[in-house]
Amino acid sequence: MAAKSSSGTAAQLLAASRDLISALSGLRFGPPVACVYNPLEYAWEPFRRYTERFGAGKKKVVFLGMNPGPFGMTQTGVPFGEIPAVRDWMGLESPVTRPAVEHPARPIEGFACARSEVSGRRLWGWAADHFGTADDFFREHFVINYCPLVWLEDTGRNRTPDKITATEMEPVYAACDVHLARVLEILDPAWSIGIGGFAEKRIRLVTPAGHPRKISTILHPSPASPAANRGWAEAVTKKMFTLGLMPG
Repeated sequence: MAAKSSSGTAAQLLAASRDLISALSGLRFGPPVACVYNPLEYAWEPFRRYTERFGAGKKKVVFLGMNPGPFGMTQTGVPFGEIPAVRDWMGLESPVTRPAVEHPARPIEGFACARSEVSGRRLWGWAADHFGTADDFFREHFVINYCPLVWLEDTGRNRTPDKITATEMEPVYAACDVHLARVLEILDPAWSIGIGGFAEKRIRLVTPAGHPRKISTILHPSPASPAANRGWAEAVTKKMFTLGLMPG
C-alpha cells in the first residue's frame, strides 16, 4: 500500500464523512422516534477542524465509539465531545448551527451548552492524564463514532439503536459499515479498539478474514455502566497495559 500523506489522510476522512451524511440523509424512522439529529450536518465545522487537525497521517490505534451522547458530539460534532475537553484540551471551538427539526427538550446550544458529557469527560481526561497534550495523544491515536445519528423520542428521551426496529436500522448499519471500513483503510491502524462490545462487533464485521490488524475492546465510559462507575480509568489503563499500548 502506498503511503498516505498527512493532509491527504484528513481529506479522505472528510470525504468519507460527506458520503456517510448523504447515505443517511433520506432515512426515516417511525414512532416513538420524533426527531433525528446528525451533528455531522449542523456541527460540521468543529468536526472538520477536529479531523483536519488530528486525523492527519496513519495511526497506530483507532478507537470506535457507538453514537453521539446528548451533551458531547450532539453539541460539538466531535466524538465524545465533552465541551471543556474539546475547547480547552483540543483547542477547538467553532460555530454550530441547528438541525432542521429540533426537539424543544433537547436544544442544540453548541459550545454554549453547560451540561457535561460524562463519557467524554472520562475518555478525554484519561487521554490527557496518560498521554499529555492533545497533539501527543492524536499523533498515534484517533477516535471516531460508528454512527453519527441521535434518535429522540416524543418526550426528548434518547433512543438507543438497539431499541429501533431491525428494518429501520438495516440501512443505517449498511451505511455505517461502509464508512467504518473506509476509515480503517485510510488510517490503516495496527489496532482497532471498540469502546464497548457493540463497537468491537462492528469492527470485526468489516475486517476481512486474515487481515493483520489487531482488534480488542475497552470498557465503555458511560455512567449507565456500573462497571465504568467503579473505576473506568483504572480498568482501561490496565487493559491498555495488557495490550502493550500505554506510553512507557
